[in-house]
Amino acid sequence: MAAAKKTATKAPAKRKAKPATKAVAVDPNVTIPPHVDDELGQQWHRFKSTGEDDAREKLILHYAPLVKYVASRVATGLPASVDQADLVSYGMFGLIDALTKFEPGRGNKFETYAIPRIKGAIIDELRAMDWVPRSVRFKAREIEKAHTDLESMLKRQPTEQEMAERLGITRRELHDVVSQISFVSVLALDELVSVGADRGEQVSLIDTLADRGTDPTSGVESQETRGMLAAAINDLSEREKIVVTLYYFEGLTLAEIGEILGVTESRVCQIHTKAVGGLRVQLTEVE
Repeated sequence: MAAAKKTATKAPAKRKAKPATKAVAVDPNVTIPPHVDDELGQQWHRFKSTGEDDAREKLILHYAPLVKYVASRVATGLPASVDQADLVSYGMFGLIDALTKFEPGRGNKFETYAIPRIKGAIIDELRAMDWVPRSVRFKAREIEKAHTDLESMLKRQPTEQEMAERLGITRRELHDVVSQISFVSVLALDELVSVGADRGEQVSLIDTLADRGTDPTSGVESQETRGMLAAAINDLSEREKIVVTLYYFEGLTLAEIGEILGVTESRVCQIHTKAVGGLRVQLTEVE
């Protein structure tokens, strides 16, 4: 009888054990904020339980888009000269403060809690940098609103009287308010403004300013003229120099000069005429 073949059964290969994941120590007293996934919830647990900087930074990165959103909303009511990147940096302080003070156990959504604090941090920083009193800013907004309303109603530019009646003040009070606002209005020179009949062309504000620069050549000529005039005045007699100085530089009348010199006004007029004639001759000869 043939020997029975021994059948060898192959033992199943042992599976490699997966590396153990590092357990996160969870404080049972810490509640995960609602509407968050497991990974974000772990970061909240780590931050609120131990205050780890790494968890705090990850939470800041996760909620950073919330700051950009709030900054963009605030920027819509500000001049174009205000950089939105600055608003974002101000809002980050509000986000960090919200992360620190947020209590997940209350069951509130973090975004709902953080948005007012981010906005408040931005507005507080803007007010700290603003040298204009809040009352003046308020008056400026009231005037702008009244102007817009009247323009919409009348289909034309409102007059000063109409603006004053709309605001419930006199024209004189309106002028005073406008003067206060004009002293604190600041515009960037590279800001674009609309020009032209149809306001379709845009140019930078600096291009609309008149060029009031002085010509160096005219400055030199003016200095030379003053020098020649001073030399010509020094060549006058003592009384003629006194009359010219008091009349042209001190602004006295001929009668007042006569009282100083103890002579009549007509005599002062004669001295003045002689002095001016002598100056004219000397300056003509120099030319």
